[in-house]
Amino acid sequence: MNTSIEAIAADAVRLPPDQRLTLAHRILSSVEPVESGEIDAAWEVEIRRRIAAHDAGSVAATPGAEVFAELDRRLRP
Repeated sequence: MNTSIEAIAADAVRLPPDQRLTLAHRILSSVEPVESGEIDAAWEVEIRRRIAAHDAGSVAATPGAEVFAELDRRLRP
């Protein structure tokens, strides 16, 4: 890792927890894509389509606990 990044990280971890959270949020916000009404509308349509398919029984649902257990199993070294 770049030396300046190491120095910044070393300084950052010495900040109080609330300031570390604020810093993390600012950094993450700086790389998030710009919001788009068109994308949000497309997701809304897709969400409604998936809910309708679930309600109609045309798709199988997997309980969340099973999904996370499977992810844990797959991600274990």
